[in-house]
Amino acid sequence: MTTQPSTGKPVWDPAQYDRFADERGRPFVDLTARIRTVDPRVVIDLGCGPGHLTATLAVRWPDAQVIGVDNDQAMLHVANALVGGGDAPVNLRFEHGDIGTWQPDTQVDVIVTNAALQWLPAHLALLPRLVDALAPGGALALQVPGNFDDAHHLAIRQVMARPRWRAALSGLPERVLSSYPAVVYQAELARLECDTDTWETTYVHVLHGTDPVLEWVKGTALRPVLTALGNERGADFCLELGELLRSSFGTHPWGTPFPFKRIFAVAHRPSGE
Repeated sequence: MTTQPSTGKPVWDPAQYDRFADERGRPFVDLTARIRTVDPRVVIDLGCGPGHLTATLAVRWPDAQVIGVDNDQAMLHVANALVGGGDAPVNLRFEHGDIGTWQPDTQVDVIVTNAALQWLPAHLALLPRLVDALAPGGALALQVPGNFDDAHHLAIRQVMARPRWRAALSGLPERVLSSYPAVVYQAELARLECDTDTWETTYVHVLHGTDPVLEWVKGTALRPVLTALGNERGADFCLELGELLRSSFGTHPWGTPFPFKRIFAVAHRPSGE
C-alpha cells in the first residue's frame, strides 16, 4: 500500500529505528551515568521512543516513578508492550505527550531527553521551563546529534534539492534537524544557575549489512522525507540516496565505519540547602 504524501510530522517505524539499537543506545548510557541525583521520586524520559532505554532507568531507580513520554503512537505501542510483563519493572509507564508543550503537575527529580530536542526548532527556549520543572537537586540530562554537516546529512539535502524531488519536498524546511554547540548549552544552563557538565563524543560505529548507512538514516533523519513522499516514491528517493552514501562511506570486509558525533549536557539544579 502506498501512503499519501504528507508534510506533517514524521511517521516513525520502531522496527527500522531498532535495527541499530545498541549503537543508538550507547549515548543514553553515557548521558545518564553522569546524573548525580540521589533517590529520585519521579523520573521523566521525554521523547522515549520504543521505551527500552527508559526501562533501564526504572531498573536503576526501583523506588522512583519512571514515565516515558512520546508523541508518536507507533513508538508508544511498542513501549507499552514493555509494561506489565513478568520481567517488566513495576515502576514504569508511558504516556502520550509533546516535548514542546509538556509540563508536569508538580516538580520532578530527573528529566532525560535523549536524541529528541533536535526535532524542535529553537529548543533552547524550552530549557528554562524544563529546569523550572525540576525539584531542588534535580537533574536535566540532554543529548542531541552534533553531525548535521556530516556526509550522510549533506547527501540527504543534496538529493532533496534535485529537480525530481524539489517540488514534492517543498513543504519541508531545508534542515529539519538542528542543534547547538556544547558551549551554547553550557552557557544557557549556567545562566539558569545549574551546575552543568557538557561534553562532545564522536563514536565510530562499524555498521554491517547492505547499504547500512542508508538503513541507519531511514530510521531517523530520513523520516520526514519518507513521510512526505509515501512508500513508492520514498523507495525511489532511497535508491538515489543510497548511491551517494555508498560513494561517501565505502565499505570494507569488516564493515562500514560511521562517525556518530553527539553533544551532551547534564545540569543539576541547586539543592537549596
